[in-house]
Amino acid sequence: MSFNEDLTDIEIENFVNELDKVVQEQNYMSAFQMAIDKIHEYPTCDKLLYSATLYLDGALFLYSVPEPEQYRETFETFYKRLSVNEIPEIRDTAISMLISYARNRGEYSKAEELINMLPFSTIDREEQLAILYHKQKKYEDAEKIWEHRVLKSVTDIQTALINMLEIALLEKYNNNAEFFADMYETITRQFCFPEWMRYNAHLLLAIDKKSKDESLSILKKMLPAMRKEWTPQDCKLYQCTEDNGVTSLSSKVAASFCEELSNNAEYAFLRDCIEFRELMAKMNN
Repeated sequence: MSFNEDLTDIEIENFVNELDKVVQEQNYMSAFQMAIDKIHEYPTCDKLLYSATLYLDGALFLYSVPEPEQYRETFETFYKRLSVNEIPEIRDTAISMLISYARNRGEYSKAEELINMLPFSTIDREEQLAILYHKQKKYEDAEKIWEHRVLKSVTDIQTALINMLEIALLEKYNNNAEFFADMYETITRQFCFPEWMRYNAHLLLAIDKKSKDESLSILKKMLPAMRKEWTPQDCKLYQCTEDNGVTSLSSKVAASFCEELSNNAEYAFLRDCIEFRELMAKMNN
């Protein structure tokens, strides 16, 4: 039985913030159960289901939650429900997450079927709004859209370069891989992204070569940079951009990354180095 039909956007945002607080101060399981109870309380509120599920799914990685598959089974059920939602953002994001789940399980035919469900449109809604705001002399509104376009475009290029780099490494095209890594660093620097991001690509190269010296040299710069505050408004490209919590997110990614460095087999070749252990101790403190 449902005695409550809906929550406001502000109420949902506040609830997701509560979930994050519970994860940090208690544990992930408590936050998960808290979300399930709230979803049962508001069974027809898809916006709540959408926001809570996306947060908890992302938190599995951010907080290095053990045995994540026990939660993903529930999330996949939720995404299936949301994949037929009338709100395009909710529907398309849910389908994208189902694609990711299927792809990670090696269910490629299923992933392709889901990809073909995604809508195709030649009309760029965001661009049309920006042009309209410009004509109406709503310059700040137009500027926000174009700034968002820059941020998204650079992120898309970064993603493409990382994937091209990984393919080059698999095909043993080391010169191509170096080129892609250099390009990744240049773009990240030129477009004023957080400092730690510029080291991502070259760290992949160093890890692939199992080079202790190169890996440590990069980590000594990258890990401390994750603790630095990043204010996008300091760059003219993003002066109208609202605070998006990237600094806080970077700190959480740093904690998760340090956990991986300490436990993942991929980085085992580093763990017999005194310098590496000292760096990990410094980051943990």
